[in-house]
Amino acid sequence: MVDTQRVPGTNPSSFIEVLVAEQASFEALCRTLGPDDWDRPTPAAGWTVRDQVSHLADTEEIAHDTAVAGPRSLAAEVERHVNDGGVSESGVRKGRALGSGAEVLDWWRRASARNSQALGQLDPSVRVPWGLGMKWRSFVTARTMEHWAHGLDIAAAVGAPHPDTSRLRDVAYLCYSSLPYAFRVAGVSPPEPRSLRIVLEGPSGEVWDFGPGDATDLIQGPAGVWCRRAVQRISPEEAGELLVDGPLAQLAVQHARAFL
Repeated sequence: MVDTQRVPGTNPSSFIEVLVAEQASFEALCRTLGPDDWDRPTPAAGWTVRDQVSHLADTEEIAHDTAVAGPRSLAAEVERHVNDGGVSESGVRKGRALGSGAEVLDWWRRASARNSQALGQLDPSVRVPWGLGMKWRSFVTARTMEHWAHGLDIAAAVGAPHPDTSRLRDVAYLCYSSLPYAFRVAGVSPPEPRSLRIVLEGPSGEVWDFGPGDATDLIQGPAGVWCRRAVQRISPEEAGELLVDGPLAQLAVQHARAFL
């Protein structure tokens, strides 16, 4: 159970502002890429930098249509590509067919701007039919998370810095609130009766505290480590900076997953 006094603010415009800022950071990283960088391999097996940006461009288009009931909703795309490698590979193929990295980046730029604008005009009370369904706030934050996570992959591929920012606060909470979904995907049942509190140190030393104050279990440590684990950019063993106390906390670090 989540203590609502410990979750990020609920001002709808702030979630869009964080998304737009993360998109701007992602674009700034991509604009540093040279012609040869677009074909560099990334930590995602089989994917180059070009593939990472193509995936984001395509999923921004799909996210837009899912949110506004357009023709390329996630459900429609999953059905359309059930026999040809799936939605992710479809987007990668589109990017590989484009001529240059600059064209791929322009595709992403147009798709991301269109999506963030549309999300900002939606009623924040709507539920977006993405996967099992997501609250508007979670859906917007998921787009922030995707840009941050794929930015990590690109930065690793080209040896560029990718410092953590306060924008991770919303991502960290999404990683916490998505734990029931993560457990379902992993096919595990959380131990009962247990509850979880997560206390994180943000990049500027601020404390982000999610969950009930009287929780039985605790995860504590750097926000960047928790977020990297939940987007599965590091293994549980590489998340050793986290203090993990209790069986539910251990299960959370083992199976955290903040994406479909």
